[in-house]
Amino acid sequence: MLTFKNVAFAAAVSLALIAETAVAGEVVKIKDITGREVEVAVPVERVILGEGRQIYFTAALDTEKPFGRVVGWRDDFRKADLDGYTAYLEKFPEMATIPTFGGMKDGTFDIEQAVALKPDVIIMNTEAKSATEEAGYIEKLAKVGIPLVYIDFREKPMQNTDASMRIIGKLFGKEARAEEFVSFRQEQMATVTDRLAKAGDLKKPVVFMERAGGYSDDCCMSFGNENFGKMVDLAGGINMAAEFIPGTFGTVNPEQIIASNPDQVIITGSNWELYVPGGKWVGVGPGADAAKARAKLAGLTERPAFTGIKAVKDQNVHAIWHQFYNSPYQFIAVQQIAKWLHPDLFQDVDVDATFKELHTRFLPVEYRPGYFVSLK
Repeated sequence: MLTFKNVAFAAAVSLALIAETAVAGEVVKIKDITGREVEVAVPVERVILGEGRQIYFTAALDTEKPFGRVVGWRDDFRKADLDGYTAYLEKFPEMATIPTFGGMKDGTFDIEQAVALKPDVIIMNTEAKSATEEAGYIEKLAKVGIPLVYIDFREKPMQNTDASMRIIGKLFGKEARAEEFVSFRQEQMATVTDRLAKAGDLKKPVVFMERAGGYSDDCCMSFGNENFGKMVDLAGGINMAAEFIPGTFGTVNPEQIIASNPDQVIITGSNWELYVPGGKWVGVGPGADAAKARAKLAGLTERPAFTGIKAVKDQNVHAIWHQFYNSPYQFIAVQQIAKWLHPDLFQDVDVDATFKELHTRFLPVEYRPGYFVSLK
């Protein structure tokens, strides 16, 4: 059984491709995001996705047939992003027949099942690296000719997203398409970073980013200097939790939030009805009910951790789609956070228009608003 766990990876290395070009079926060496050199016959035709939400990048490259190469995937997409899953299922009903593996509680899949699916490659997130190597499954898969390649959109996404998209573009034989996506992403990121640089000495609000608020009764999961924490920094804010969380993910106690008295609070959410039925989580995402999401967001501000803080008094409390933390679409989140933190500076930036353009140019499903909500 191959174990999926959230583990910190040791290093992130930019893409290095051995051989300038490759003809169909040619075996090339690809350096994955962890620095491993992996031999793969490209373009691959049969792929196992180590996480169902990897369809976010597959769809951006194989837009016409996003499931055409997928012969197996983990079963998390439906559970973690029910609204997104439903949108894809409506257009691609065949995805319901793709073999799934593993379980969200034990985080495992059957290696014999994986071999039986005859994949040309297995694409895994970096957090699975330690567990898979300790179990010796990379070597076992290699003995039957199945390479495993690591990518990263979660641990250090602002550093590794472009390289990860280029790796997948090489695997799929969609290198030009990957470069087109990377260019679009960089342009949209520059909309924020260039403007902030020109603004000079801008007052940066203190922001508390809560990870999956309301998912459980515990409070409060957050982000260190990476992922949403880094997005806050890029959007012109100060990530309150960076001082207390040394890695990408961690927890801040309620008393510290009150003591830090953040100017803004941003809570990540998604439709987690299959995980926590009727939970207090904020169900933002494609096609979400804004009024319902806002009411649940208001409910979360009544927890002890937010007693009397400036963000609640000023109603600068927001919810944002959780899945930005694990997809190549983080630039959308950066734009939206920048508008919340510096509304005058980014008044003309239309985040919905940016997200709609992403869908029109790269994704096979139509854009459905609902990814953000605010109390104010």
